[in-house]
This record gives sequence, C-alpha cells and structure tokens, in this order.
Amino acid sequence: MTASPSEPGARRAPYDLAVVGAGPAGLGGAVTAAELGLSVVLLDTSARTGGQFYRHPAPALGAVRPEALHHDWSAYSDLRRRLTESTVAHLPGHHVWSTLREDDGTWAVHAVTGADGDGERPVRIRARALLLATGAYERHLPFPGWTLPGVVGAGGAQAMLKSGLVLPGRRVVVAGSGPLLLAVASSLAAAGARVPALVEAAGYLRYARGPRALAANPGKAAEALLHGAGLLRHRVPVRLRSAVTEAHGTDRVEAVTVSRLDADWRPVPGTERRIACDALAVGHGLVPQIELAVTAGCATRPSPDGTLGLALDDLQETSEPGLWAAGETGGVGGAALARTEGELAAHAVAARLLGRRTGGGGIDGLRRRRDRMRAFADVMAAAHAPGPGWQDWLTDATDVCRCEEVTAGRVREAVADLGARDARTVKLLTRAGMGWCQGRMCGTAVACLAAGGGTPEPPAERRPFAVPVRLSALAALDGDPADPAGPPGAPLEAP
Repeated sequence: MTASPSEPGARRAPYDLAVVGAGPAGLGGAVTAAELGLSVVLLDTSARTGGQFYRHPAPALGAVRPEALHHDWSAYSDLRRRLTESTVAHLPGHHVWSTLREDDGTWAVHAVTGADGDGERPVRIRARALLLATGAYERHLPFPGWTLPGVVGAGGAQAMLKSGLVLPGRRVVVAGSGPLLLAVASSLAAAGARVPALVEAAGYLRYARGPRALAANPGKAAEALLHGAGLLRHRVPVRLRSAVTEAHGTDRVEAVTVSRLDADWRPVPGTERRIACDALAVGHGLVPQIELAVTAGCATRPSPDGTLGLALDDLQETSEPGLWAAGETGGVGGAALARTEGELAAHAVAARLLGRRTGGGGIDGLRRRRDRMRAFADVMAAAHAPGPGWQDWLTDATDVCRCEEVTAGRVREAVADLGARDARTVKLLTRAGMGWCQGRMCGTAVACLAAGGGTPEPPAERRPFAVPVRLSALAALDGDPADPAGPPGAPLEAP
C-alpha cells in the first residue's frame, strides 16, 4: 500500500525492517516480512513497483495487456496483490542515497523525494534491520561508434518497450552477450521491429559445463526454447561467437560491422560483415548495484563473470550484522532467484528480531531452491564472461568515458607513459569515470585498460552519496542525526 500522509511521519518507533528496492527481491522480502508479523517500510525510486524486470507502462498509456511483454507475470501479480493487502508502508519516488548504522544499533536510511518535480526534500527512515534489493545495471564494452544516436543498451531497449510501448528503431540489431539478448530480440520482433541479427559474443555450448545445474533448472531451458521459438517465427538469424565491432553513421547509426571472434574475443581478420540498421541494442550482461552496501562496510566477492557481488551468508546476511541483501546484489540470476532470496532474507530477519524460528520447513525449502537457482546463475555467468581480447575492438580515438569524452588512447597513455596501474589512478589522470554516471558506463573498460588485459571490474568504492543529492537536501539534515527535527521518516525542513 502507498504510505498515507500520516505514515510513516507519525511513527516514532523504528520499523522492524526497511527494504530498499521494489523489484522481485524487494517485493518478495517486504510482503513476506509483513506476513510474518514485522513492521516494514519499502522505499523505491520508481513510482511503480516491479523494478527493471517487471517494468510496465503507466496507466495513462492505456495498455490493454501489459503482461504480454513479460515472462512469469503471474508471479508479479501475486506480489502486487500481497503488497496491497499488507501493512507495508510503500514509499515510491524515494531516491536512497545513504544507509548508516546509528549509535543505538538501528539503521538510518537517508533518501530524497520529490526529485522528479518541485519541492525536493530529504527523508530519514529508521529501522532495526535493513534489506538491500537494489538490482543491477548494464555492463557496456565500448567500440568505435557506440556513442552514435540510435545505439542503446539492450536492457534500455527492453525498458523503452515495456514502459513506453515504443521501439528504439524499425530495424534493430541486438548484440552483446548474455541471456537477456534472447528476451530483447524476441520481444522487439514480436512488437513489430525488424531484427536483422542477434549477435552473441559467447557460445551457448558453455552451459554444458554445468550439467547438474542445467538438469536441476529445467524451467530455464523451457524459457530459452520459448524465446528461440519466437526468433524462428520472426526469422531472426543468430550469430554466435561474433560481436559488433563498429557502428557507422553520421546523425544516427546506419549500419554495424559484425566480426567473428576467437576464443579470447579477439576479432578474426577477414570475417567482417556490414549489416544495415537504424538502431543497435547492445549489452554485455549486468553489474550488481552495491554502492549502498559497500559504503556501509559490506564485504564483496567476485562473480564468475568478473563482476563484484556482495558476500552473503547462507541466509542472505552481509558481513555487516543486521544488513541483508537479495537479488542481483549478490550476483545476477534472474527474477525467480531474486524473489526467493528476498523471501529467505525476510524469514531470517523475522527469526532474528522475533527470537524464534519462523516456519522451519519453509525456510529450508527456500534455501534449497535458492541454492539450485544460484548454481545455474553461476554457470550462466561463466558462460558469458567477456574474454580479454575485446579490447582489440578499440581504436585510440574510441571514446571510453562518454561523460568526460576520454578516449581509449588517453587511457592507454596514462598507463604506458604516466604509470597508472589501476582504474582509480586512470580516473585521477584523465577524469574517466568522473561524469554524471560515476563510472557505471565506462568502469569496466577503464579497469580492463588499466590492468592491461583480462576483464577486472573496478574496485568497490565507498562513496558517501549513492545518487546525486542537492545541497539544499544536505542542509536540511543539519543537527544530530539521532535526534531528527521530527519523527523518524518525516521530511526535515530546510533552515
């Protein structure tokens, strides 16, 4: 339910649980915790629940069947119904920028609301436990021409279709690596776009290296077959072990060059092929969004695809006591896994706060289901891990950092001539990663160029602000954080 004007402002006691993120993991955790008897507040940036996976159009667009663009819509419908019927205080439009442990052991969640209109103001929520379900963002590997209009992220193209019912173009090449590409290509084709090629840098045969995980997750194979059937129906050719190594055009992308790749993802000379298009949807997997957790002191672990996820125990708790995480924060694995982890974390929080085990059979079943799906997620991540040779796509003139217009040549110069050996030093010498996206677009490329090979992710940096915050919002926080100018969660008036 949406918070009423008196809730949570009228609440002086801390909530039992604050959940950040209203995607599958956050929704699963919030409604389960409320059903177990905990007081719960759910904060999310978006005005509508569902996160990126269940993104759907605003009612004003008049979509008759929004479920047609989604897999497993019934699971989201159930979560949304349970949320409506629960006691959860749902706070949409809240951008969480910091989470801090206070002296009494409770967590303070700092957010701003009204950022999309007039009257932005800060909000502080206090809770005995915290569940972070902040999801992930796309990983981008640059190539010549990737900054042309019409080149969008694969997930971005899907978001345009799901939330706005619009296509990025009429003739769209889908490229990159990862299972998301199958869903994007099939949904774009079903919506009326011409998809001249799906270009996958890896090969699906790598999944055979995890036969037990495959056998334990037959639903994943069925999902892949469903998307594959859609591609066959719309005559979308699939090019494996290939990549878009250049985009061409003046005012907009007009064509792409597709090259075959060797085992290390290096382009094979003489295999280039030009494909006409007016849009390119490209992405190379997802990166866990863990800034809030890392700033709170949580430990991380490398995932099989080279990204960093949070180090979690058997019940989803981080290395910081009282702080749990679920979904893509611990490694990308899809909506069903995220939902299961959210529910498991809710049971663990309830057991901790209530001092008793909550439905032993249920929690054990959730743990087994989580382990089964997480094993498949690890196989999937390893199958699509980028090879070191992708850096051969880059010319010295290729922009790596779009925000600050830093080229690959400048990054290489910082490494070869100025002695940079890591992404942070490159950042200080070239400004790569200092722009609006704060390295989310260029972080992988800069780290790889700085390391001279491989696909290392940038180190997890502790930042005081997870999202941009106006100075007026910070000024309104003047005073003792443990004694806010109003009840916990109430807006703090600027002086």
